[in-house]
Amino acid sequence: MDREQGFLPHRLVMGVLVSQQEMIPLVKERLIERYGPILDSTEPKPFTYTDYYDDEMGGKPLRFYLSFAPLIDPSRLSAIKRETNALEAEFAQDGGRRVNLDPGLLGQANLVLATTKNRAHRIPLSEGIYAELTLMYANKQFKSFPWTYADYTSEEVKLLFASWREQYRRQLKQEGLL
Repeated sequence: MDREQGFLPHRLVMGVLVSQQEMIPLVKERLIERYGPILDSTEPKPFTYTDYYDDEMGGKPLRFYLSFAPLIDPSRLSAIKRETNALEAEFAQDGGRRVNLDPGLLGQANLVLATTKNRAHRIPLSEGIYAELTLMYANKQFKSFPWTYADYTSEEVKLLFASWREQYRRQLKQEGLL
């Protein structure tokens, strides 16, 4: 008979889109208030993978990724997505988002993102929030799926998450969890 075990804590990561460079310090400040210190951040770059957000955000948004230092219980993902949705609403102007926040869990085996959109490959968590297996770690690299968002399929992003995975594993060892 299998026995329940607690979840291994995961690294909270976040994909961020902003409409203006000037918003980045304030967005980071608000996220640090909620989730603790940022361990790593990429440089903002124009988001060229799709034009999906261009009209709503008033032009080509900037994309960057964050990794937070404190490890979290993965069962918090749904609550975190609801919190980031509320933060997006605070930054909204004229009915359009100026910030888009995509929280996720980075573990040893995968990257899981939270979303409000139901699709066949997504698993309901709670209160209208779904989990999506976005990347899977196998054979010493991250692999994408047919449904993986275009930027997450890029080698640059997969290598970023692989390096963050190694930081995460070192932290697990330092904390005696591995």
